Amino acid sequence: MESQTPARPPRRVRTAVIALVALALVAAAALWLWPDAKKKAAAPPPPPASSPADSPSPSPAKVLPYPYFLPGTCLDHPQLSTTVTRAEERPCAQPHDGEAIVNVVLPDGLTSDTQIGRALRELCAAPLAEWQQRQGGGGPYYGFPLGPYLAYYQQGMHDATCTLTASDRQGGRKLTGSLH
Repeated sequence: MESQTPARPPRRVRTAVIALVALALVAAAALWLWPDAKKKAAAPPPPPASSPADSPSPSPAKVLPYPYFLPGTCLDHPQLSTTVTRAEERPCAQPHDGEAIVNVVLPDGLTSDTQIGRALRELCAAPLAEWQQRQGGGGPYYGFPLGPYLAYYQQGMHDATCTLTASDRQGGRKLTGSLH
């Protein structure tokens, strides 16, 4: 009895099968290694160490793509001032729109700009009430929270600033010194 050996497929067929297997492995590796679009952006690096004597006024500890100021920083904002197009630090001894009173961190899980605004108002309410009372009259004073839009929030930027202002409208009353 003669044993039959199975016929080998032609060389071109073997080469094509090997190429398809290799292509499938490369595709699988690319999908596995592809960056996840939902990962949060890395936090900015910490600021260099400096002493208060290094600068006459506070400077932002974080560089964010939206207005963010350290407490004690005086500022003008385009929603309150006709002379600026973006929020800018100002000397407290000169007329200015407001002063940063506290920095807050927004909670996780917010899904709209409306929720971000509501959370900012809630986080700033107690510090705002305390700072309004410390002014001893001369008001009224208003809260003016500064924080991220939803697009930045979704990238992991949850830092925000609560400010106290002398007006709630563009071209209104200015502060003329540091808050007490």
